[in-house]
Amino acid sequence: MNLINGFIGLFPVGMMQGLTYALIALAIMIPFRIINFADMTAEGSFPFGACVCAKLLMMGFNPVIGLLGGTLAGFAAGLLTAYIHEKAKINTLLCGILVLSMLYSVNIRVMGQPNSALFAYASVFSWLPAAGGGYLSRILMLGATDTVIGAGVLWFLGTQHGMAMRAIGSSPSMAKAQGINVKVYTLVGLGLANLFAALGGALLAQNQGFADVNMGFGVLVNGLAALLLGEAIVGNRSMLRQVLAPVLGSIVYFQMISVVLVIGFQPSDLKLVTSLFVLGTLLTMAQRKKRGANRRKAATAKMQAG
Repeated sequence: MNLINGFIGLFPVGMMQGLTYALIALAIMIPFRIINFADMTAEGSFPFGACVCAKLLMMGFNPVIGLLGGTLAGFAAGLLTAYIHEKAKINTLLCGILVLSMLYSVNIRVMGQPNSALFAYASVFSWLPAAGGGYLSRILMLGATDTVIGAGVLWFLGTQHGMAMRAIGSSPSMAKAQGINVKVYTLVGLGLANLFAALGGALLAQNQGFADVNMGFGVLVNGLAALLLGEAIVGNRSMLRQVLAPVLGSIVYFQMISVVLVIGFQPSDLKLVTSLFVLGTLLTMAQRKKRGANRRKAATAKMQAG
């Protein structure tokens, strides 16, 4: 009974976290699943968006302007990663690591300190009614934000430009042969992905009332875990399912984290639990793919023998 009460108490917090970090999962899905670009910049864009938003709030700007500034900063970070890759032909992972390392110092420069409290400043959440202890209105707002963004991404991927971006992920050489500008679409894809990551960071900073240069530590693993979990639940055989997977996966993932905390694990154990979950999921997917390949090979051999 205590476990159930503990989970119920953590449920709204888990929902807010899940809906916020769904933007990170979406930011990971676009480069990894759409344009086939292994990118780590989101781990730097997330706090970058938060720090830029915090600085704008401290300068007296409107909270919406703070969100807009944070998202544009993330877009610029994604463009930088893609530009370095296209110009220097450096490995994609290394490009992301270089940019997120740069952003750590940039974040401190932006805020002038490693962290900043924002309790004294207005936020988009302070405009909401305090129904349900303030949780319900925040959950509804974050849910509406994710819905609008998810619908926008789904619509874009169905357009001519979106299909060109998907073609790059399937085969860059074939896309180039069809006259698609691979460089431009890679720049746009990474820019959009990191825009969503930075928006998540800006929303989190306004929601929790502070920004910290270290708040991006581990979000890449969390987002990847949410993406894999979502794909395990709804699959990714259509664009609708592919876009739905990171959002749904993030919600379920953070409710699972609530269960883990209620059971008795310490918050410091969550990184280990998440990493083990991702490892287990990847191993399971590899085994499933291997069994599928073996079945196809056996079926082919049987047909040839017959």
